[in-house]
Amino acid sequence: MSAGQPGLSTVRRVPETPPVRPAPPVSPISPVPFIPSTTSESSTLSAPSTLPAPSALPIRVGLPARAGLPTLPGSRALPALPVLPALPVLPALRELLPRGGLARGSVVAVAGFGLLALALLAGASAAGAWSAIAGIPEAGVLAAVGLGLDAERTLLVPDPGSAWPLVVASLLDGCELVLLRPPARVAAPARQRLEATLRRGHGVLLVAGDWPGAQVRLRVVTQGWTGLGDGHGRLRACCAEVTADGRGEATMTRTRWLWLPAEDGSVTVAEPPDIPAADLPDAAGSVRRLRAVGG
Repeated sequence: MSAGQPGLSTVRRVPETPPVRPAPPVSPISPVPFIPSTTSESSTLSAPSTLPAPSALPIRVGLPARAGLPTLPGSRALPALPVLPALPVLPALRELLPRGGLARGSVVAVAGFGLLALALLAGASAAGAWSAIAGIPEAGVLAAVGLGLDAERTLLVPDPGSAWPLVVASLLDGCELVLLRPPARVAAPARQRLEATLRRGHGVLLVAGDWPGAQVRLRVVTQGWTGLGDGHGRLRACCAEVTADGRGEATMTRTRWLWLPAEDGSVTVAEPPDIPAADLPDAAGSVRRLRAVGG
């Protein structure tokens, strides 16, 4: 029939659309799709023999399982991070501290600089800790060495200057214990930055002076020297009443009598019979005097 005949429409030939083939299935344990064999129409899909068994697949260990979600067989939870032990102190000072030592990440304030602060520093240093003394040019390092301080592991910064918070933060990054005498007044932002450095580095800041918010505060309440008579004698030992309190674990006040120092220069516990009474002569005639200590 010719295209010119009336009543008949022209038929256009539409090209055939190729059939859409479904995407190959993906293995639930491998991102590589399975490609079916093209050698036979009856071929079935199967995983390559080189794929490891599900139990041999690497499993991300340590992520906590969410409620309602299945866990892979053989998975286990990551063990909790170990809690770092407190820095050790001399045996005579253990009962003054809630953990028997200096808790890492904390601030321990001692009212004024003296042998008590050096004794706290010496215990950790004798156990191998790196320490530093900042802002105390008159620090009696030799006295601390007699208590066990390791001078080769101790850094001395007599005058950290106006940028002392940055200096102390640098010391805390490399030392486990830093003894600091700060300026008369410490601004809150500087305190907060140093406390954040403490928590990040797990060190201890030992402050000779006041530090608002310190976890532990220690002070010498009374003390008395032995060996002095009326116009004669020499100082032999000092018996001191030390108290400790603070926040959290240190809320309960602890009080101990210590020889600070004893006649041999050590720091030891003073037994009740040896605690000197006020203005009473001992058997040798030496008057043991106690006096209140400010702060």
